[in-house]
Amino acid sequence: MGKKVLVLSASPRKGGNSDLLCDQFLLGAQEAGNQTEKIFLGDKKIGYCTGCEVCYDTHKCVQKDDMVEILEKIIAADVIVMATPVYFYTMNAQMKTLIDRTVPRYEEITGKEFYFIVAAADSSKESMERTLEGFRGFTLCLNDAIEKGVVYGVGAWHKGDIHGSKAIHGANEMGKSV
Repeated sequence: MGKKVLVLSASPRKGGNSDLLCDQFLLGAQEAGNQTEKIFLGDKKIGYCTGCEVCYDTHKCVQKDDMVEILEKIIAADVIVMATPVYFYTMNAQMKTLIDRTVPRYEEITGKEFYFIVAAADSSKESMERTLEGFRGFTLCLNDAIEKGVVYGVGAWHKGDIHGSKAIHGANEMGKSV
């Protein structure tokens, strides 16, 4: 049986460029025989971390929102795909909020394979490094996290600009490689 692949789409727009890349990654992963699920963060209620520190002892967040379920799925997955549009050369607030809210159980996110998807108006891969540094800062805090690949959806400003790009094909191929 294949791996459990969880795609976390932080696009605020369904069908936005990073979200379309997620769909292509999922198609490839499904074709390769993996179990797949995509969570569209825009459909979820995830509050900001308040820094109350209760979770340091309880390993549970005091907030009652959708993050509890999402965190369970992250822990259960073999492969985690984190996708964000790039705003002002970094990940968007939806993705950063999700990362911050993993604190109660981040030590349980072990041995995972990670793929990153970034989509931006800028046409330079180099300008995406700040965003990737944010993802890598997160995975450095995890036990045995393995970065497997990056999909660069560059040069995509308006919704749908990513269609017909090399990134669409690349996302599908990367999904097949899981």
